[in-house]
Amino acid sequence: MALPMFLVGTMAVQVRESLHFGAAGLGLAVGGYYLGAAVASVPGSRLAEAIGGGRVMRLMLLASVAVQFGIAAGASSWAVLCTLLVVAGALSGAMSPGTNLFLARRSAQRHQGFVFGLKQSAVPLASLLGGLAVPAIALSVGWRWAFAAGGLLTLGAAALIPASRVSLADRRRQQREQPRPKVRMLPLAVLGAAFGLGLVASSGCITFLVSAAVHIGYAKGSAGLLAAVAALAAVAARVGTGFQADRRGGRHLPVVALLLAVGVAGYATLAEASAIGSRGLFAVGAVVALGAGWGWNGLLNFAVVRTHPEAPAAATGITQVGARLGGVVGPVVVGVAIAHGSYTDGWMVAVAAALCSAAAVLVGRRLLLRSPGVPAASTAGAPLDGGAPADPDMAT
Repeated sequence: MALPMFLVGTMAVQVRESLHFGAAGLGLAVGGYYLGAAVASVPGSRLAEAIGGGRVMRLMLLASVAVQFGIAAGASSWAVLCTLLVVAGALSGAMSPGTNLFLARRSAQRHQGFVFGLKQSAVPLASLLGGLAVPAIALSVGWRWAFAAGGLLTLGAAALIPASRVSLADRRRQQREQPRPKVRMLPLAVLGAAFGLGLVASSGCITFLVSAAVHIGYAKGSAGLLAAVAALAAVAARVGTGFQADRRGGRHLPVVALLLAVGVAGYATLAEASAIGSRGLFAVGAVVALGAGWGWNGLLNFAVVRTHPEAPAAATGITQVGARLGGVVGPVVVGVAIAHGSYTDGWMVAVAAALCSAAAVLVGRRLLLRSPGVPAASTAGAPLDGGAPADPDMAT
């Protein structure tokens, strides 16, 4: 679902030349995607609770196919591209809580960390595909064909969604009979802000990484491959941290904060590399910034679901609002910093945002620990990872 936005980011040089807009316009276009996602996150969580996660996933994927074909065939200007990206973002925002609900209900608890890491790896994987699309498609047959190929991939993904186990009639009856689950609003709002600040950094980074690489001397194809390698590092981080979460059994949010702190070092390295024009240092910074600074998302979602097993869609719907708003702000503020200053200035914005995100994660964790009934799984007597029932400190 994130593929349209990452295709725009990684093929920014070709798209900007074709549609005639600059760095600030690119930031606004990608920000529009996240704005659509932010608006749709909470309604998407309600839709998922009403009709089921699998149905929501299938509907949103099919609609995304139409959007990607629309970009391929009809994006004739910056305004049209922005409009279609807003729609793509809304579809992604509506689908995300449904996916979390689907995984929480259909995956074994002892493997959920790995499953959520694998699910979140789809986002950097989309970036990886976007990076590979630069030399493979954009520089050979044109950037529009990459969106057409993305539409076909999305269509295949929709066909793989398994059928729902509960009919709509039965689901509506269950909704009427069960009380609406409660969520812990203040801790979730703080974690949502942390999510957003982290995405200010990472979304700004991935949006301008290829353009910045070209600016310091990388060939266009090589810049796309660098973005693909950095995205692969993020895939490895998300899957790896999820795998370790199942074995660690708890204290997930401090690990999230640690990854964000390592990401700060990556963004700072990008800033230094851009200032001195070092391509080697830039490559190191890109891998660290996206590997660690973009590798924590699955673990944060997993921690939220683990503390709200009775309402995974509603809880992650709230935190996703902050995440998506961060995605709105990130490309815009980084783009403005670059347009009115330099790429070094843009990377320093990412440094500040990631630092604040790490601090907010720890504050949100403390609020969760002080909330009544945390973790819900523990108060119900359900052990984590097959061991003894966890205490609140272990759940987060």
